[in-house]
Amino acid sequence: MNDRTKRTNGARWGAAIWAAGVLAALAALPPAASSRLPKRLATHWGGSSPDGSMPLWAASLFPALIWAVLALSVAFAGRRGGVAARPWVGVTLLSGGVFLAGVQASIVRANLDRAVWSEAGSVGTGVTVTIVAATAAGVLGWLAGRRGGAATSGEETGGATRMEIPEGERFAWLSRAANPWLHLTAALTGLVAAAAALAAAGGLIDLQWALIAPFAIASTLVLFCSSVQARVTETGLDVAFGPFGWPVRHWEAQDIESARAESRTPAQVGGWGYRLSGLGTTVMLRAGECLVIHPRKGTEFAVSVDDAERGAALLNSLSNRQAS
Repeated sequence: MNDRTKRTNGARWGAAIWAAGVLAALAALPPAASSRLPKRLATHWGGSSPDGSMPLWAASLFPALIWAVLALSVAFAGRRGGVAARPWVGVTLLSGGVFLAGVQASIVRANLDRAVWSEAGSVGTGVTVTIVAATAAGVLGWLAGRRGGAATSGEETGGATRMEIPEGERFAWLSRAANPWLHLTAALTGLVAAAAALAAAGGLIDLQWALIAPFAIASTLVLFCSSVQARVTETGLDVAFGPFGWPVRHWEAQDIESARAESRTPAQVGGWGYRLSGLGTTVMLRAGECLVIHPRKGTEFAVSVDDAERGAALLNSLSNRQAS
């Protein structure tokens, strides 16, 4: 399985987990609060007062069906559209899921502890916050989708430690790697944080920062260490982390003494992700080939990406040319 296939499979698994999580939240939120809700829920407001209602079962089923149809439609369009459709897939799934979940939580909170649906409170504040959150989620989905292009690399080097660069020409090398298990871990911890936040937004529980914060932080940190992109250009080496390509570590070509390809394992560097060990710093996403640089100052840095030998050869050539 090549690197591009791994990234595609990882993205599909992430989308599937997100879709299933949103579906479960939409369907389960009203029944979870049923003991504190009227038999019919206010589901439509004319200004600040409710003017429409549904039975509790329908208030659970209707948004869940809307989400299921939306998610399946996006999945079909994404498969037909290929790489070009990925940004729109990310925008639709993230913004749509956040919007529906936020509206559902606002409806439940407005109906909470009311004798009849006509006494439900306003959803104005909740919907406003939901729109802002959905917009932000859509922007993140667009940025993540835009980074889904294919990797490119320079010419074959026949295993040489340097690459011949003809006068007047410029070469670039790009490689990506991702760990689907780290993606899964980030998704699951993120879902725990999101479920707790959604339950709090719906008024089912108090806002539990002691539960939300650790899982949200863990999800974010694991997500940023679950994928990486290494790029060598005339300016040197850039290593970008996570689905949004941020943060980025940069080394100028003249500041790198040498580069090489080396095989490393998680056992050698102390585990998965961003690791500090006696070998220096290693971004370990899978066992095997790593691009390793030896800076003129500081410890070695390694990142597990495919085609590391060509990246090292180009980096050595650029470093040598700029140092001379």
